[in-house]
Amino acid sequence: MHSTPLPPAVQQPAGSRSSWAFLIDIAVFLFVFAAIFGIYAIGRTWLGPVHPQARISQNPRDLPLYALYSLVRISVAYALSLVFALGYGYLAASSRRAEMILIPLLDILQSIPVLSFLPGVMLAMVALFPHRQLGVELGCVLLIFTGQVWNIAFSFYSSLKTVPNDLREAATIYRFSRWQCFAELDLPFSTIGLVWNSMMSVAGGWFFLMACEMFVLGKRDFRLPGLGSFLQTAASAGNTRAILWGVAAMIAVIVLLDQVIWRPIIVWADKFKFEQVESSAGTQATVLHLIGRASFLIRLYRLLFLPFFNWLTLMFTLGARRAAETFSAPKQHKLRRALGYLFAAAIFVGVGFAVFHAARELSRLHREDYVELLESAALTFLRVNTALILGALWTVPAGVAIGFSPRLARLAQPLVQIAASIPATALFPIILLFLLRLRGGLEFAAMLLMLLGTQWYILFNVIAGAIAIPTDLKEAARIFRFSSWDRWRFLILPGIFPYLVTGMVTASGGAWNASIVAEYFHFQGRIVSTPGLGSAISSASDSGRFDMLLASTLIMASVVVLINRLLWRRLYRLASSRFKLET
Repeated sequence: MHSTPLPPAVQQPAGSRSSWAFLIDIAVFLFVFAAIFGIYAIGRTWLGPVHPQARISQNPRDLPLYALYSLVRISVAYALSLVFALGYGYLAASSRRAEMILIPLLDILQSIPVLSFLPGVMLAMVALFPHRQLGVELGCVLLIFTGQVWNIAFSFYSSLKTVPNDLREAATIYRFSRWQCFAELDLPFSTIGLVWNSMMSVAGGWFFLMACEMFVLGKRDFRLPGLGSFLQTAASAGNTRAILWGVAAMIAVIVLLDQVIWRPIIVWADKFKFEQVESSAGTQATVLHLIGRASFLIRLYRLLFLPFFNWLTLMFTLGARRAAETFSAPKQHKLRRALGYLFAAAIFVGVGFAVFHAARELSRLHREDYVELLESAALTFLRVNTALILGALWTVPAGVAIGFSPRLARLAQPLVQIAASIPATALFPIILLFLLRLRGGLEFAAMLLMLLGTQWYILFNVIAGAIAIPTDLKEAARIFRFSSWDRWRFLILPGIFPYLVTGMVTASGGAWNASIVAEYFHFQGRIVSTPGLGSAISSASDSGRFDMLLASTLIMASVVVLINRLLWRRLYRLASSRFKLET
């Protein structure tokens, strides 16, 4: 992995350079101050009295405040998702015993739709904070979290499984502690995949925002001010003008995030590419260049962040050594064994309790209900696979083209980010106005919405895989004059295969998740639906039928886990054994 040096600064007169640096410092200071003030204002709102049924305005003047609310929820959910995914993926990849439990569990969790988490999450948060807005807000954040975290966890796990063996051996020779291996090997090697899957996860957060900020749970109506609730209110009322205003506001936020956050991070992540020859065409980011000239941020980094990270590394390293000195190998083995038994006992009790209550709920359903759910599962299964095939047909070549060309990436990345982040559900009412007039239009609309919600998982992972292919291998293919077919056969497909598998797995789970909004929709005061498992889940959530919600969720999870066991898990093993990059 090489380190890309910063481009040399443009030679300017000293006075001009100092004045520009001063202006940049002022801009950075104002931005930090505005961020702190925004966090303070949001905190006051969250800690204030509960308002579960806030009135949602359709006035465009309220969009800046609504955008701030939604951005904070998505940011908090992403921060929680990243921390959880790093811990979960590391544990699954570093322990064979943990992997046997955690990966099937991850298959189940990522197959459960957002609305299926709704009753338990929201009721638990409201019960914990009964008189504070914090309970409803945390419930919304955790719902967004369930739509973001699994994609990042799969990406980190698959990256750790494909770390080259010679790098592992080098870390062992140099006696790296576990923390050093994690911070100096695992994280850098996984950075490119993490960055692009983080972009996809945040885009998924925008996609499910409408379902998370405004929903009905039995007889209780929850409404939180934000872009998602604004768009859903406008869609329910058929207010096309308000929908377009809401989409425009969302695009503005996404473009701002792309320029200020994602593009600098992508440029920074490029230095973690695993290669021996540095690419001659590097990516650039204006914001990153400006940050490099901001003395205020540099001083803040040197005074606060750098000492903190050094202290953290020291504490983890010393802690591991002291633990090794305090506990002998037999004692460590006994301690791990005891903790394993306690953990297994806790899981056994929890699962037993859940199974008992689930069986009591499922006993209320009749045989006809289960037959109907199985038929619905078959219909949704066909839609999901059709969406995956159609999505892969264009995202694989497009992703490779973007990943191989930094110039094309600079042009396409913001467009892809915007397209992936715009909730298709926001534009769905406009689409329905035309498709409902056609024969089979609702079926086509459901398929289109499912495709729009899942194809980006494949595209972002393929882009990450194409970027991660070492430049020296690309140069070798050019020197040996590979034909287009040979380049795809011997370089591109093997290089992107682990990323493609991750993209297909998460896209499959995303397609099943998207069925809850693709097959069931509130439109102009009425419900528009097509038969399917997603429609059954949404209908059960709307009507408060928790027995039907549980049964349909279990069937969906079972189908997804079965597919993962029979297909995707075998492809994961193939990717980690045959297509692992070695020096």
